[in-house]
Amino acid sequence: MEANTNSEIKVTEEILDFILQADIQHFPQQVIQQGKHCLLDGMGVILSGSTAACSVILRDFIKSLRGVSEATVLGRGAMRVPASLAALANGTSGHAMDFDDTQLSTSPDRIFGLLTHPTIPPLAASLAVGERTRASGLEFLEAFLTGFEVECKIAEAIDPSHYAKGFHTSGTIGTFGATASAAKLMGLEKAQVAKALGIAASLASGIRVNFGTMTKPLHVGRAAENGVVASDLASRGFSADMQALDGPWGFFQVFGGGYAPEKIVGCLGNPHTIVDPGISVKPYPCGVLGHPSMDAMLKLMLEHNLRPEQIQAIRLKAGSNLIKPLRYGKAKNALEAKFSLPFMLSSIAVRRRAGVKEFTDEFVQSQPVQRMMDKVEIVFDPEIEAKGFDKIRSVVEVRLQDGQCLVQAADEKYRGGPERPFTSIDLHQKFEECAESVLQADDMRRAIALIESVDQLASIEELVEVLAASNDFDC
Repeated sequence: MEANTNSEIKVTEEILDFILQADIQHFPQQVIQQGKHCLLDGMGVILSGSTAACSVILRDFIKSLRGVSEATVLGRGAMRVPASLAALANGTSGHAMDFDDTQLSTSPDRIFGLLTHPTIPPLAASLAVGERTRASGLEFLEAFLTGFEVECKIAEAIDPSHYAKGFHTSGTIGTFGATASAAKLMGLEKAQVAKALGIAASLASGIRVNFGTMTKPLHVGRAAENGVVASDLASRGFSADMQALDGPWGFFQVFGGGYAPEKIVGCLGNPHTIVDPGISVKPYPCGVLGHPSMDAMLKLMLEHNLRPEQIQAIRLKAGSNLIKPLRYGKAKNALEAKFSLPFMLSSIAVRRRAGVKEFTDEFVQSQPVQRMMDKVEIVFDPEIEAKGFDKIRSVVEVRLQDGQCLVQAADEKYRGGPERPFTSIDLHQKFEECAESVLQADDMRRAIALIESVDQLASIEELVEVLAASNDFDC
């Protein structure tokens, strides 16, 4: 598909009108329900990620800045800080475990699973600004869903070269989702929203070279922070180009070499991406492209009741859409493990699971895991490559010590995707796994109940207080 550079089409104007006119009273019920699912998943991974080393370092940095007490940094040692810094901290925590959801594509020329992580930027921005403005639960949910839709449609429309060249869309395009949410909650007028988007277009950043390091989740934290800063500046009269997505120097052209207008013009909220084509909720805290292969490995382990010592070798056959992004071979630490197919398969082989407790330096560096990774071979398969990138395809082969070879193709209808979505029980269990190191059991149950009825809350402060209930505030 040829990228569009037609300066007569004004996409910025379409996005402005959508932000200003978005009214949750007119959103389909399925959109609202799925939005609550994303909030439950997103808040859980924020709590889990708040224990990560990058989050601890960032909180120490934020403490040194001081400032007005506006919004809460969630997690251990919760504290109240300026809204932009709360968005930065919570956004970084939300991506620290790489456990947050992923946006699906509507066409095969967009690489499946690699559009963006849609929830955390607008969620972190909405939490921060919503707490500052004492927003109701309904206002908070409306702003979140508005930013979510703006982010997804921009990610779908921009030319695929944006990601292929090395930009991390969750940082670059996540900035626009966060800006839309923040501007909505602040009640900005049209000209102010236009300026906020213009400021956001220059703040947006994040490159894929930092995958496997602390800087990858920082991209998402900065996206959330950028949205709050851009909206705050615009509300104070800060100027910016009023059509920043359009034209030869606009975001679409500069960052992606163009865009597909039919994927955004007339498409905002028609339908909402959150339900069509939908999103994927992650069953494992690592790169989503490895999940079907991990499930295939788990199926072999369980069906044949395999023990680690029975395994002689493991071979994974896949196309470049898996092998290139999941670029680490033998992982040396937990951050690399999140993008290491050898580790993903080895964790399943050694423990029959790969959860938050497996993605630690201690487990990755343990002798059983290191030895198992030596047995894993990743093979490029031309036949799988030729089938295209619209699905996540791979084949797992396990050779046993007795010479037997077991083969399992990855299920294209993978767990967490729209064709095999998480149930409410699945979502509750994931939230509890994520939150158990931060919240007490009673607080976890209360938080789940409040999130699932968020549109009934008079103020989101009630929810924030529960999410920080097990912590002493450090002001």
